[in-house]
Amino acid sequence: MRMRLFFFFCWILLTGSLLAQDQDSLITGRSLSELVASKSIFQLIGEVKVNGNKKTKEYIILRETPFKKGDRIPAGNLDKLLELAKQQVMNTLLFVDVNVYVAAKKGNVVLINIDVKERWYFFPLPYFRLVDRNFNQWWVEQKRSLERVNYGLKFIQNNVSGRNDNLDIWFINGYTQQFTVRYDRPFIDRKLKQGLNVGVIRATQKELNYATGNNKQLFSRQDYIVRKFTRVDLTYSYRPDVRNRHYFRVAYNNEEVADTILKLNPLYFPGGVTRFQYVDFNYQYKYYNVDYIPYPTKGFQLEASLYKRGTTKNTNLWLTSARAVYAKPISKNSFLHLEGLGILKLPFNNVYFNQRLIGYGFNQMRGLEYNVVDGVAAGILKTSVHKKIFGFILRNPFPSKTHDKIPIRFFLKAYGDLGYGYNSNPISSNTLNNKLLRTWGLGLDIVSIYDFVFKIEYSFNQLGRNGLYLQSRNDF
Repeated sequence: MRMRLFFFFCWILLTGSLLAQDQDSLITGRSLSELVASKSIFQLIGEVKVNGNKKTKEYIILRETPFKKGDRIPAGNLDKLLELAKQQVMNTLLFVDVNVYVAAKKGNVVLINIDVKERWYFFPLPYFRLVDRNFNQWWVEQKRSLERVNYGLKFIQNNVSGRNDNLDIWFINGYTQQFTVRYDRPFIDRKLKQGLNVGVIRATQKELNYATGNNKQLFSRQDYIVRKFTRVDLTYSYRPDVRNRHYFRVAYNNEEVADTILKLNPLYFPGGVTRFQYVDFNYQYKYYNVDYIPYPTKGFQLEASLYKRGTTKNTNLWLTSARAVYAKPISKNSFLHLEGLGILKLPFNNVYFNQRLIGYGFNQMRGLEYNVVDGVAAGILKTSVHKKIFGFILRNPFPSKTHDKIPIRFFLKAYGDLGYGYNSNPISSNTLNNKLLRTWGLGLDIVSIYDFVFKIEYSFNQLGRNGLYLQSRNDF
């Protein structure tokens, strides 16, 4: 079984690597032979001018373009490179609209303009968020309880210095009492390749998911604090080009639970302790080559990580994971979306703190929103066919140079998911372990500015259950 899981995980990584090799031709729409043949005629980039960037530094924008002043571009490639530049500037998530075009042409010399409309960067916003894994779990199983809601105030200052750096300060109350400070500086060097991210989180709560039974989370709620958590982390990032990103993180974690939790589940923490302190290390690789990261309709994305927790026998955990997304246009208004995920944890053991698997974060199957699968290894394959049925521009009734229009698009989709979660010592009531899981359904996706993606899905599963599910999250 372990060997089969290992080969399955390697297959996901290998497939992602092979797909990545063909992405230049996918984005440009030209084969390698066509690109070579087109190099007989060149156009010279005489100037690249940026307009509309009141706060964002010009070099932050120019870093994302596949050309610069003085470049000789094969004439047949220019239109494709202009479109690629628009996609990559939009994927900085700094702008609500980007337009890249030839402003003037003198012989074989072209002058290019990049017009941008900046987002609002400062958000002193009220915070209101459900703590459950998805909306349906809160609405149906938790009966819309306001005790399972976090609320507060968050100060978000994006693009602080115009270099795409971000400062977050959160004051959260409700289900979790939390204070967070985080600063992200993606570029700290002149070559714009290295960055730093530092954060501090302090949180407490009176309810805790202490175990899983009947394929569902089990919770214990008390009148006193049952969990305290402190985390300090530092991340170094390296971005050699616009598509590849590397992250190296080290963090100190201090978690403490009440004796009540260990009475309910003696195997909640490794070693059966109430206080768990550990240092963890994480390497993460990301590859982006798509038209729009929050909702890709063309291209390929890959995210892979290697995680190491602790330096002692009790704290030791190795975790490797990968997630790949491939979107291929079928026609002008439709595309195929494939997504594969793989997770492997070592060593295999039944400590609950190490067991979360399917049903958390991105590792969800559509149609199993009410269920979770614990274990040490998992694989998920998602297939969807999307078709844009209509879209429109919502005009802003209030005068605004940057937000004068709000585009809204609607996509109809049909989908099917396959998954498998392995547990070396499953609990008898958790019947979804160690078997092939299947779900399918129809849905409608609504996409707009500020990375807004809202999903309405009607799903079926192999348990004979079906229902309407609502999601508000990005695909990557």
